[in-house]
Amino acid sequence: MSRPSLDHLRTFVTVYRAGSVTRAARLLGISQGTASMHVQALEESLGYALFHRDHDGVTPTGRGVELAREVAGHVDAIEDAALLSGPDAGPARAVRIGGPAELLSTMVVPHLRGLIDAAGAPVFLQFGLAEDLLDRLADRSLDIVASSVPPRRRGVASVPLYDEEFVLVATSRWTGVDLDTIPAVAYAENLPIIRRYWRSVFDRPPTGLRVAAVVPDLRGIRTLILAGAGMSVLPTYLVAADLATGALVALDTPDLAPLNTVFLATRGREATSNASVGAAATHLRTLIR
Repeated sequence: MSRPSLDHLRTFVTVYRAGSVTRAARLLGISQGTASMHVQALEESLGYALFHRDHDGVTPTGRGVELAREVAGHVDAIEDAALLSGPDAGPARAVRIGGPAELLSTMVVPHLRGLIDAAGAPVFLQFGLAEDLLDRLADRSLDIVASSVPPRRRGVASVPLYDEEFVLVATSRWTGVDLDTIPAVAYAENLPIIRRYWRSVFDRPPTGLRVAAVVPDLRGIRTLILAGAGMSVLPTYLVAADLATGALVALDTPDLAPLNTVFLATRGREATSNASVGAAATHLRTLIR
């Protein structure tokens, strides 16, 4: 049996965590064919199969799970050593945190100085969609992710962080107007947040709503709503001050407002093994609440 290649082991660990050769290839910056070749070469070197393949992706065999447990920590340690000798080398490597732009900008950025002090290291923020950020967490480009979807990645640990509550808002000029006739400002063309609110509260889809604008940033939607452009569904943390001053009003007050849980995700036990990441994660839990 030949000695396994480090590149092949790294690809194997990434496929194991991603649950997909295609996703792993994207994370590693290599072609799908190269990723498949790495795994096949490793299997030939070891003399046994590491994954079951099907149309939904790959599932590790029993021996694949055993190998991942044995080598993943060592592969991570080697990559950490490479990072520490690279551009970020120094007394403290930066802690990289990803999450929704609106959430981090509202709850974290105003208190970033305290987060930097708690981590004892520079803090780099990255905004983006949850699945993309979780991919970057898995490939070690990020250390912590505030995820608006439940993380489902091997090797990623998560805890509930914050329950977003949503409210249907507009300026007072729209008070008393039939909701189905008020122009809507949406996050995307398929009205994802509005659609979820309508189904949750009114038990029906928002069929027939006239869309005034689509703005893929909740802060931009808030700006348009404050200007009287129509109505939208926004998280309460973003409009609490507007509701308190009367700049915006709630067009509907359901007994049970729609909620979405935000999760704090890290790689495995890194929040306990890496002091800076652990301190940053702990401090984030005091900021995002």
